[in-house]
Amino acid sequence: MLGEYRITGRGASGIAADIERAVGEGALKPGAALPPLRELAQELDVNPNTVAAAYRLLRDRGVIETAGRRGSRVRSRPATTSRDQIRIEVPPGTRDISNGNPDVSLLPPLDAAFAAAVARNAEHPALYGGPAVDAGLSALARAAFDRDGVPDGPIGLTSGSLDAIERVLAAHLRPGDSVAVEDPGWGSVLDLAPALGLRAVPVGVDDDGPVVADVARALLAGVRALVVTDRGQNPTGAAISAARARELREVLARHPEVLVVDDDHVHGLVDLPLHCLSGVTTHWVLVRSTAKAYGPDLRLAVFTGDPVTVDRVQGRYRLGAGWVSHLLQRAVVHLWESGAVDPRVVARSYGRRRDALVLALAERGIAAHGRSGMNVWVPVSDETGAVAGLLQAGWATAPGARFRLASAPGVRLTVSALADADIVPLADAVARVVRASGAGRYG
Repeated sequence: MLGEYRITGRGASGIAADIERAVGEGALKPGAALPPLRELAQELDVNPNTVAAAYRLLRDRGVIETAGRRGSRVRSRPATTSRDQIRIEVPPGTRDISNGNPDVSLLPPLDAAFAAAVARNAEHPALYGGPAVDAGLSALARAAFDRDGVPDGPIGLTSGSLDAIERVLAAHLRPGDSVAVEDPGWGSVLDLAPALGLRAVPVGVDDDGPVVADVARALLAGVRALVVTDRGQNPTGAAISAARARELREVLARHPEVLVVDDDHVHGLVDLPLHCLSGVTTHWVLVRSTAKAYGPDLRLAVFTGDPVTVDRVQGRYRLGAGWVSHLLQRAVVHLWESGAVDPRVVARSYGRRRDALVLALAERGIAAHGRSGMNVWVPVSDETGAVAGLLQAGWATAPGARFRLASAPGVRLTVSALADADIVPLADAVARVVRASGAGRYG
């Protein structure tokens, strides 16, 4: 069961720490079955309740999973192992289209924005006891939400989209609860669920967003929350269409107790309209990040939601980080007010490259997905072989394993670093690799 490893410890925390350390060091492998409660209790000469408490701690930390009478085992991907570690070394001279970064030529210079923030801070310094959200930022964010038809709600801030999603889930869910997530989907969310002690329930995705039948099935199975990407879905480029949104809202209306999290992280660089799911259920949030439009290091996400959820998140934020830097907030206000980024120009730039790549692949008989955003998803039958083959051809791509739970293999291609002249050579390389594996073809 455990090979040569022997679990040690007396109290619940000691036993849990020993197992977690063994998982982190590789002595206990992913999928390894743990001894039954009574068997381990007898071996350690402790009460079975002590072992049960240790296993519960490990489950809450995302290290193990329990399945009733089928026992407990190390998760196939423990929370201590980030999906970002599933990457390949990029040799010198290889084109890296694996990292998901925005096109730096489309990012605005930040010097004027921070100079304006510093000047404003000199006149009105942010001090203890002041408002957590800058009034100008709140007004601009609320106006943008209103233009996109997002339901009315208070404004909150966190340090990025994932920070907001984590805090929202923690505000309503408890270890052992289940959450529906897109599959394939954003690897960080797939990692976050077990790290919070939650059970991730995969929901399929097509070009129009989450598959309705899968969402309905997950809701009937008792998920407590649903996390969806409205546009520019990572890794598939899916965008929720108006028709799909209507269908999903009808399904959600029958489950008003479910928390809905809308992730609109590509706001400001897409030209497709927003069709969100917020407002159908009692508790909901919609999150927007500045990272893709202004750069990943501009760690700010604005969100709105029902008053209870926003109050819980902001109240907990005050007890930890306190608030998002007002210098950062005022820099974002300057960027928004100055129109530093024209969403139409950015959307056209990404769209031209993305659409050209999808079309070039289609002309070579290769199925690919990329309706919005900066990524193209190519289904393959042999993921490892595809990544290795493309690397040999001079292209570093992201393995689909970083984004999958139960969905079929694929590779993600980020178009941000591509020039027009790169499209044909890349499509040729992908076609050769896919044909060699016999997957991804139309028909």
